[in-house]
Amino acid sequence: MSTVLTNFDTWKQFLAERVEQAKKIGLSEDSISKLAYEIGSFLEERVDPKNDEQRALKEIWDVGDEEERKTISRLMVKLVQK
Repeated sequence: MSTVLTNFDTWKQFLAERVEQAKKIGLSEDSISKLAYEIGSFLEERVDPKNDEQRALKEIWDVGDEEERKTISRLMVKLVQK
């Protein structure tokens, strides 16, 4: 996982692949967003940002409340689906 987190584009590709897998097994958009929120929470608690993009996302995540963090999660899912 640490090599995936080193480069933001690599992280987005990794996340895109996981989102695609989730869709193939029939998870709804809502379920995918909930999983993205859980991943965001895990990363925020246990992983130091490895690049400027992750640092910016962490700062935004840290100042957001739960609903705002859920929005960030949904936006990250949308970002990697485009």
